[in-house]
Amino acid sequence: MAGVGTAGTDPGATGGGGALGAVSGLLGKLEDGLNIFAAVTIFVLMIGTTISIASRIAGYPITGYLDISEQTIAIFAFLGAAYAQRLGAHIRMELIIGSLPGRLRWAIEALATFAGLCLVIVLIRYSWEFFLNAWQIGDSTVDIEFPTWPAKLLVPIAFSIWALRLGIETLGYLRLTVWPSAEPVAVPLQLTPAQEAEREIREAGIERDDDALVHERETAGREGRK
Repeated sequence: MAGVGTAGTDPGATGGGGALGAVSGLLGKLEDGLNIFAAVTIFVLMIGTTISIASRIAGYPITGYLDISEQTIAIFAFLGAAYAQRLGAHIRMELIIGSLPGRLRWAIEALATFAGLCLVIVLIRYSWEFFLNAWQIGDSTVDIEFPTWPAKLLVPIAFSIWALRLGIETLGYLRLTVWPSAEPVAVPLQLTPAQEAEREIREAGIERDDDALVHERETAGREGRK
């Protein structure tokens, strides 16, 4: 399981980390907003789908609802990618990397994150070309001829935000490679089950003893710097 640093806290926070932490914090606010928007979209789509099914059963199907719902997939499929990257929520293989000593671990993390950044940049280029093609030819859905370019434009935009997050994380890992004992900033940290539970309790708004919270956060920071 992964958390995020500084010392297991959210890198979206502006406190600490100097310029890198400040930039990560600003980007984190954008990621939070887009993730909330994606979540609201899922909720609205769920309600709309329920209404669409009910109306179809009643013999009054909503014209073009399927076309519109298909286009909204791009919102919640891509806009949350950078947010998940910040939290370390994408699929990761930590069994070996998590056991490596400080400088070697951070160097490998930096290399892997940079490779991911290069891949996302390639995806940005080709997804932008798909958008331009849809814009130029006036591509639309089959039923109500709803234009597809807005949904296709969301993909390179989301990937660009993801690329910014990957770039910040690469710098964060390089910083730790040079200074392994430094406080982790703007990078996901591997958390123990107890630390993960503490984070979920904190996010749920349940009060905990302040001394226990401080101890667990300090433990996460020490383990991240090993």
